[in-house]
Amino acid sequence: MIQPTAAPCIAVVDDDEALRDSLAWLLDSVGLATRAFADGEAFLAAGADACDAVLLDVRMPGLSGLQVQQRLNERGDSAPVIFMTGHGDVPMAVAALKAGAFDFIEKPFNQQQLIDAVQQALAEHQRLRAVRERIETLRERYDALRPKEREILVHVAEGMTSREIAERLGVSAKTVEVYRLRAMKVLGAGNLAELVRLCVALGLVEPLPDRDQ
Repeated sequence: MIQPTAAPCIAVVDDDEALRDSLAWLLDSVGLATRAFADGEAFLAAGADACDAVLLDVRMPGLSGLQVQQRLNERGDSAPVIFMTGHGDVPMAVAALKAGAFDFIEKPFNQQQLIDAVQQALAEHQRLRAVRERIETLRERYDALRPKEREILVHVAEGMTSREIAERLGVSAKTVEVYRLRAMKVLGAGNLAELVRLCVALGLVEPLPDRDQ
């Protein structure tokens, strides 16, 4: 039996209880679950898996919204953050965007505007999660390669020819080709261009390597 997919969960972090309740009702009306937190400390204590997106007030007792965002960045939490700002908080919101926030909305906000921002943040979060999962799969495949195959793979991605690689490693060009083809098969690369893109994604080579070095 196929289990139903759990609704995305939105963390609402604001010291205003009435606003928390209002947002919980609004998000529930469009099929989104919520977890409410009265301050940043309680939210941070809930852990990295507490939510799929965060509605975060800029000004709160204790930790400010910017401080909460900083803590999230430090521990590598990936849930997108949408700041809720009052009058005069726009400069702070701009600082938050520079620190990686997804968006900010000024209070009092339009309900549809907020729903749209949350839906866009969830879509972006899903996209980034898929990218991370793909990189993890690639890393596992790369780790399964033999050391010589990894070395040849990097040289290929750096733009070296099979002959150049063979001379550097002291093997035949045919051996280089055999290793290269096996590495491409393991990584799922259909051609050389795709192989280079995968190596860039794995961080094995720079996106624009300096050929003069």
